[in-house]
Amino acid sequence: MFPPFPEDKAYQICLEMIDELEKGSLSLEQIGKESQERSGQGIMLGAALCRDSNGRLYALKTLSGISKTIQVNQNIIRNIKSKIPYDEEIFVDPIVPAEDINQALSDNDKEIHLLTEKINILKETRLRPDGKYENQTDQEKELVEKRKELCKASLKKVYERYSFHCADGCEEKLLDICQGKLPPTGTGDCCAPKILDYAFKSNFKILSMAEVFYGKNSEKRRMAEKYSPCDERCALILPYMLGLKILYRDDDIIVVNKQSGLLSVPGRGPDKQDCIVNRVKRLFPDCIEQPSVHRLDMETSGLLVLAFTKEAHRELNRQFESREVKKSYIALLSGILPEKFEKHGKMELFFRLDVDNRPHQIWDSEFGKNALTEWYEEGRVFYTSPDGKKEQVSRIKFIPHTGRTHQLRLAAADSHGFGLPIIGDTLYGKCREGERLMLHAEYLSFKHPASGRLMEFYCPPDF
Repeated sequence: MFPPFPEDKAYQICLEMIDELEKGSLSLEQIGKESQERSGQGIMLGAALCRDSNGRLYALKTLSGISKTIQVNQNIIRNIKSKIPYDEEIFVDPIVPAEDINQALSDNDKEIHLLTEKINILKETRLRPDGKYENQTDQEKELVEKRKELCKASLKKVYERYSFHCADGCEEKLLDICQGKLPPTGTGDCCAPKILDYAFKSNFKILSMAEVFYGKNSEKRRMAEKYSPCDERCALILPYMLGLKILYRDDDIIVVNKQSGLLSVPGRGPDKQDCIVNRVKRLFPDCIEQPSVHRLDMETSGLLVLAFTKEAHRELNRQFESREVKKSYIALLSGILPEKFEKHGKMELFFRLDVDNRPHQIWDSEFGKNALTEWYEEGRVFYTSPDGKKEQVSRIKFIPHTGRTHQLRLAAADSHGFGLPIIGDTLYGKCREGERLMLHAEYLSFKHPASGRLMEFYCPPDF
């Protein structure tokens, strides 16, 4: 996943940690059992530079896993002259201590080992003279399945202990984040979730965060090089902790994948303040007051770009107004596209606000604003609704050439368009309980507001 915060300052702190480890003023102490497959493979070191509400700076330092901890060597004088000034350092502990995890595993540990011994004995009886094995017996299969279920039960007990403090002040349980499914082993033990949990629990603002590898060079890792949070584990939980799915970020802009059901910009009233804009401002305190340059309907998911600086905001606004920005969307329409429509085409429709039924738009060929939409039929797919009903629907790619309110929803639903509402459309169709609007902004391209470089983003929908 993309590094959620600037890395340079935290990376320097990581390099200074490596220097201290090499000189001996810091050391790695083994506090838990290390698996044989992890032995000698090295670890990740993580750091973050944070600021509290009083302006005091903290360096948060940690390492991956639960079997080791960072210790200060009291016998060696630490001569800390960091290139990145801070007021205090804090060594961050694991989310769940190793002894708690061992306790959670202990209930089934003995039986799992006994089953493993029985399985190994049965496996040996299947060994043929040519070195190959006969097929598993029913007894062995039964034992393997029983061991598998016990291991799953043990892992569930472990993950029930994991919860994470989030940027919005809430605390999320790991199994709730994963919707009850068991995540990969080690989820929550990487550097990033430890640092974020501590920072959000302490109400710190994160200014910089980075991770580096410490150990012998290998094909996958090199000593002292920085690496992004991992896709396998961190990408499952960090978006929930941050409140944002960050796809790209630099000093000028940020690109996110907005989830369905979240506002792009704040609305009127205290109940409509949770939105992408305010979540960005919460994470990045130096962001301008109004970073939004375009928006998606609350029910629509997909790509949004926001500006961190006034200069970037001005230039991106110019590109949107002059229609230099390219976008495409994927939608599922509730039915089969009528035969009169080709596989590709354009439609120009005219709509205006229905003042008696806001925010609905209605057809008006005389006073309506033109909405030009290009489309491609990508085929027919089977859609399963939340109530389990299956139906064949049309998958459409929309390319809007104007930016009218509800343009794509109307192109789908109105009788002057396809006459087939997008699935889950609460305004122009129907939305069953537990259903979302099946409309997703999958592609976005523009010129970088500072460098002028072409920026292209592709984010496929999860439907």
